[in-house]
Amino acid sequence: MKKHILITGGTAGIGKLTAVELAKQGHSVSIHGRNKEKLEDTIAEIKESTGNKNIQGFLANFADLTAVRQMIEEIKSSVSKIDVLINNAGVFKSSVDRNDDGLDVRFVVNYLAPYMLTNELLDVLNDKESRIINLSSAAQATVSLVQLAGKALITDNEAYAQSKLALTMWTFKLAKELEDTVVIAVNPGSLLDTRMAQEGYGQTWAPAEKGSNILVDLALNEKYDHDSGKYFDNDKGEEKGYFAPAHADAYDLEKINELIEVTESILKG
Repeated sequence: MKKHILITGGTAGIGKLTAVELAKQGHSVSIHGRNKEKLEDTIAEIKESTGNKNIQGFLANFADLTAVRQMIEEIKSSVSKIDVLINNAGVFKSSVDRNDDGLDVRFVVNYLAPYMLTNELLDVLNDKESRIINLSSAAQATVSLVQLAGKALITDNEAYAQSKLALTMWTFKLAKELEDTVVIAVNPGSLLDTRMAQEGYGQTWAPAEKGSNILVDLALNEKYDHDSGKYFDNDKGEEKGYFAPAHADAYDLEKINELIEVTESILKG
């Protein structure tokens, strides 16, 4: 059965590779991007290379939560049902550390934006056939709620690792709340050959396709129908990873509830 799949950060890296593969399989694919020209070029490229015309795009800078809200309204007005949401957009190095609200851009792009997007789209997502795939990382560090709220300085590495753990903690909570939807956190692989890894570390360990392959698999394979609320670690194994424990905080209900409380407070302004 063909699905409608929304991929954030779909104009480059593993997001784009995932979009291309899903389009080749005949699915309707919506991609998000933050640069209008690049988004339009990517849509045209995917249509041309795959022969699939059911490709559309949505524009928003995920560091700007107002722009994310506007994109959400555009999605709601044009899409009646989303079968798979892949929250892939992410940032490590940034020319600007904080957005106009004084929040670290890693927390905003990697956690707050997908949190907002997903929760606002649950009316078109929450279905027994639907899946939500959240891009975590091997880098996970205990979340400082003070730093999340933008009230203390934080380094690039700290912000990235904390944002990815925050995303994972929320993933597990969401999975418990959505009985009919499969919600999975995934580390697609460390230091894949992407621009983010090159800019952040100047080296790569594996081809980007390692990440896109697991995203396609998690999005479509029926064998994951009963794996909601789990963390897939693609650094495990050789050719392909497997489900493994995440950071201990991802199982701490008190810390998760505190995180969600602060998150909601931030988003309400």
